Amino acid sequence: MKLKPTLMKLLLISLVTIFSFCKKDSNNNVKTDPVYAQYGTPYANVPNTTDAIIYQVNLRAFSNNHDFKSVTAKLDDIKSLGVNVVYLMPVYPVGVVKSAGGLGSPYSVKDYKSVNTEFGTMEDLKALVNAAHSKGMAVILDWVANHTSWDNAWTANKSWYKLDANGNFTPPTGTNWADVIALDYTNKDMRAAMIDAMKYWVYNANIDGYRCDAADFVPLDFWKQANDAMKSIKSHKLLMLAEGTRADHFQAGFQMVYGMGYYADLKNKIFDNSNSLTLLQNLNTSEYASALPGSQVVRYTTNHDVYLSDGSPVNIYGGKTGSMAAFLVTAYMKGVPMIYNGQEVGTTQKIDFFYNTPIDWSTNPDMTAEYKSILNFRAGSDAVKTGNLSVYSSDDVAVFTKSNDKQKVLVIANMRNKNATYTIPPALAGAGWKNAFSNVTVALNGQLYLQPYQHMVLTQ
Repeated sequence: MKLKPTLMKLLLISLVTIFSFCKKDSNNNVKTDPVYAQYGTPYANVPNTTDAIIYQVNLRAFSNNHDFKSVTAKLDDIKSLGVNVVYLMPVYPVGVVKSAGGLGSPYSVKDYKSVNTEFGTMEDLKALVNAAHSKGMAVILDWVANHTSWDNAWTANKSWYKLDANGNFTPPTGTNWADVIALDYTNKDMRAAMIDAMKYWVYNANIDGYRCDAADFVPLDFWKQANDAMKSIKSHKLLMLAEGTRADHFQAGFQMVYGMGYYADLKNKIFDNSNSLTLLQNLNTSEYASALPGSQVVRYTTNHDVYLSDGSPVNIYGGKTGSMAAFLVTAYMKGVPMIYNGQEVGTTQKIDFFYNTPIDWSTNPDMTAEYKSILNFRAGSDAVKTGNLSVYSSDDVAVFTKSNDKQKVLVIANMRNKNATYTIPPALAGAGWKNAFSNVTVALNGQLYLQPYQHMVLTQ
C-alpha cells in the first residue's frame, strides 16, 4: 500500500516525537526528557540513609519573621549540630477553611506548585536550598498527598476526590480534619498530576527529596509509582521518608519510615509506666522486620505533631537531663535521628504550627552543647552508624554497644528519675574505656551507681 505524502509526513513527525521522548542513557536504558528545566546544580552530597541526621523546621516557630530568609541566616547553627538534612514543613499556600483557627494548617494545601507568601518567595526558597547545599546539607520538603484544601484548583476535577453518598467532597475517613478533603487514588489523572507536582520542586527548586505526610492513608501502588518516578530523575539522589507505620512502605520504595512505635513506647511505657528497657530493643526487631538493604527507621523524641499534643521533651522525659538521656539512646541505638527546632535549646514554650509561635533561642546553652556532642560524635563514628549492636540493658538502665573492627562505643543511660545500680557484665568490665566527649579514662568494674537520668558515652 502506498501512503499519501500528507500521511507519510504525519507518520514521520510521530516517529520523531516518540524518539525524542525515548532517548537512551549511557547504560542503554530508555529515559524520558524532563518536563521542567533544571534550576541550579543537583546536590552531589546527599547523605546515605546510614549517615543522615535530620533537622525539622517549623517555619512559623523558627523565627519572629517566620520566613525562609530567617532559616537561611541560621543554617550555620543547624549545621553545627551535626545535621546534614534540613526538613521543611509544608511551604505551600494554605486553604481558606481553617478548622483550628489561626493561620490554618500548613497541611491544607491550596496549590502544590506555589510558595506560601507568608514564608517568602520562590527565590527565597531557592536561596535557602542553595545555601544549605553550600554548607553540606540536603533539603527535603513536606509532601501532602492524601488531601488538599477545599479551595485547591484541583477541585474543578471532582472525580479526583473521594465523595460522600450525596456526591460532595469529604474529609479523610476517620479523621476530624475539617479543613481538608480526601483525594481519590483510583483516578489516574490525579495520580499523574501529583507526581508531576513532586517533580516540579526537584527541578524548579533543586530540592533533595520528600517527607511524605500521612503515608498510611495513601495506597501502596501509588507510593510505588511515585518513588519509581523520583528514582527516574537520574540527575538527583533523592531521599524519601514516609510518615507512617505500614509494613509495606519500604517495599514501595521509601528508604526511611517514621519510628512511631518507638516514640510511643519510649514515652508511654518507659517514661510514663517504668516498663523494662527490653521494650526498646524489641522494637529494633519489629520496626525493621520489613526493611530492605539501606532502609532505615527515623527515630525521634519529639516532632511537630507530638510536641503540640504531648508537650516539650523536657516535660515528657522528666526534665532536661531525662530528655537528654532519652535522646542519646534514641540517636545511637538504631536508625536515623531527627530533631525538631527548639529541642536543642530545651524550650518548653507552646509551639503551635497553626500560629506564629517563635522560639526563644537564648535558653539552655548547656543542652545545645550536649546535642552537638551527641550528634557530631555520631556523625564521625562508623561504629555508631553501622556497627554491630549488642544490648546489655537492665530493666532500668539502657546499656548497649555499637562496634566495628576499629571502635567500640558503649552507651549507658539511667532512664529513671531515681538512683540506679547497674552490675557490669563481664563483656564490659575492665579498664581501657574513655569518655567519648571529655576523653577522661573510665574503668568499669563491679557495680555502677547512677544518679537519676545519668547517661554517658564511652569508647574503646
